[in-house]
Amino acid sequence: MEKKVQMEFAGRPLVLETGRLAKQANAAVLARYGDTVVLCTAVASAEPKDLDFFPLTVNYEERLYSVGKIPGGFIKREGRPSEKAILAGRLTDRPIRPLFPEGFRNEVQIVAMVMSVDQECAPEITAMIGVSAALSISDIPFHGPIGGVIVGRVDGEFVVNPTTEQAEKSDMHLVVAGTKDAIMMVEAGADEVPEEIMLEAIMFGHEEIKKVVALQEQLVLEAGKPKMEVQLHTVDEEVNRAVREFASERLIEAIKVPEKQARQDAIDAIHAETVEHFTAVYEETPEKLADVKEVLHDIVKEEVRRLITHEKIRPDGRALDEIRPIESAIGLLPRTHGSGLFTRGQTQALSVCTLGALGDVQILDGLDLEESKRFMHHYNFPPFSVGEARPLRAPGRREIGHGALGERALEAVIPSEKEFPYTIRLVSEVLESNGSTSQASICASTLAMMDAGVPIKAPVAGVAMGLIKNGEHFSILTDIQGMEDHLGDMDFKVAGTAKGVTALQMDIKIDGIDRAILAQALEQAKRGRMFILNKMLEVIQEPRKELSPYAPKIITLHINPDKIRDVIGPGGKVINKIIEETGVKIDIEQDGRVYIASSNQEMNEKAKQIIEGIVREVVVGETYLGTVKRIEKFGAFVEVLPGKEGLVHISQLSTERVGKVEDVVSIGDTITVKVTEIDAQGRINLSRKAVLAAQVSAKS
Repeated sequence: MEKKVQMEFAGRPLVLETGRLAKQANAAVLARYGDTVVLCTAVASAEPKDLDFFPLTVNYEERLYSVGKIPGGFIKREGRPSEKAILAGRLTDRPIRPLFPEGFRNEVQIVAMVMSVDQECAPEITAMIGVSAALSISDIPFHGPIGGVIVGRVDGEFVVNPTTEQAEKSDMHLVVAGTKDAIMMVEAGADEVPEEIMLEAIMFGHEEIKKVVALQEQLVLEAGKPKMEVQLHTVDEEVNRAVREFASERLIEAIKVPEKQARQDAIDAIHAETVEHFTAVYEETPEKLADVKEVLHDIVKEEVRRLITHEKIRPDGRALDEIRPIESAIGLLPRTHGSGLFTRGQTQALSVCTLGALGDVQILDGLDLEESKRFMHHYNFPPFSVGEARPLRAPGRREIGHGALGERALEAVIPSEKEFPYTIRLVSEVLESNGSTSQASICASTLAMMDAGVPIKAPVAGVAMGLIKNGEHFSILTDIQGMEDHLGDMDFKVAGTAKGVTALQMDIKIDGIDRAILAQALEQAKRGRMFILNKMLEVIQEPRKELSPYAPKIITLHINPDKIRDVIGPGGKVINKIIEETGVKIDIEQDGRVYIASSNQEMNEKAKQIIEGIVREVVVGETYLGTVKRIEKFGAFVEVLPGKEGLVHISQLSTERVGKVEDVVSIGDTITVKVTEIDAQGRINLSRKAVLAAQVSAKS
């Protein structure tokens, strides 16, 4: 049976429909926001999988027909998801994942198919709401619904789901997701916005979320199905008791070893001994062995959380707000344009900055209005960074997400194209990992850009905050390490300058957090960020004044837009000849800006002179050194500027009478001539006689 609910949301209609499309899924909702349409489906397996984790996949499928485009390339169909699609899928995955029951092992697949895009109504927010609605009305156990909004700030006022015009003026792009009771996820980029304003924006967004949740609750009343009976995984009580008696005391002691590798070795040794012991005990019931491993994990988790919340003791002995030792360095790689190394405890990132011509921008083939970008930050996480040997793969969702977070954090301080006409690419190589590598990559990338001489507006640093909540007790941790992240309840990353926040990312593993915890986390993060910034500035105070000798040097000049065709030439003949002669890169904008790039400054200047010659206008009364190109009975044609010829009539070749043109000049000769006239047809008349007469007059 078809059901529909709708509301006015930020001045645009939000409509949720079900019962018409994709009826074989556990549930399907067609979410419409303005003219943006996303089909959201949820399907779950009938039986649980034999896994020790919840198998949830969220697929955000972009269809280029949604914006009236045909895909590029030879194949002409969508390929692997774009980075934007992967990030949009993560936006939905992160707030819904904690809301499935503990021990739920049925496979769940979410598909959000973007079928029509209205640029004023974000498809990723539409998808998030549609997915939540589909899960809520389905028979799949889910403790939702959730809502999601974008919060902008224009002229000091918060705006819900800003239009494209408002987004251009906004100093923040904040995505907030949550239930009606608590915030589940935050993702933000901002232009050095103070912490207190970010907090108000988050809470403002949560109030709007409550309206979206109420709409979904209305749909559940009208179209909701009873939830399926599921078998939630629980540990066998006998196994739980036996393992705790065998290993608990020794594990608790191993947890207190301060150094990561030594601590892990001690835990692994007890783990291996325990598994070996119970393999013999449960030889006839092998399914109980999985429970043995789960109990061992639970013991570690419970003890780490108890120590932090009740005794305020962290695994490595640090205070709750203490940051691990920091070491920074620049210029490690002599032939790159800039490099920065940032080490914090056992987390280490090496970032490399490469500068390119504007023609090196990344071309985007997606659903947005944006067609290219000149600033890129890429993040790599090789297996040796955690002491593992496994196949090297293409960047996964995590790597793409961390790279995008770093890009968002640094974008606010990148100089404009006018100030610094370069394409900038940063690559962060994680060399060691024990928590918060994404924030280490931001710090390393700041150092790399300063080493490269990129005139950033201010240095940026990042820090990862954690939360351990145990009943009424909770602790907020600064600079979390891997174990605290894995066993904790919140991963809250904050990056920014001394002035304010440039990026936020928060994920919650529990049923959300309130304003008081958020406020404390933001304030504690600010202190941590300032400490890290000061450590970074001990190595380099400001961007270098000179670029690397290996970086391209860019000359900028402006020409009359009407002359662009002359510089390019028919079929690109002229510009290609310049490039061939000089080896430079040339980019020409429609407004007449010309960028010439090469590491050879001499060739830059040569290319500039050629272009200036092409666009230079011939002026009556001016004198030029020209080349004889053609000879006729009535005179010689002389090229005074590239592509511009004029006639020196035989009577104007000399102060004396000339019988034949060849008696005075030959093809290829260079002679000085004066422009005497440009007629209505644009024909140029020249005189050598006038130049010679002036020379005689000057001598006398």
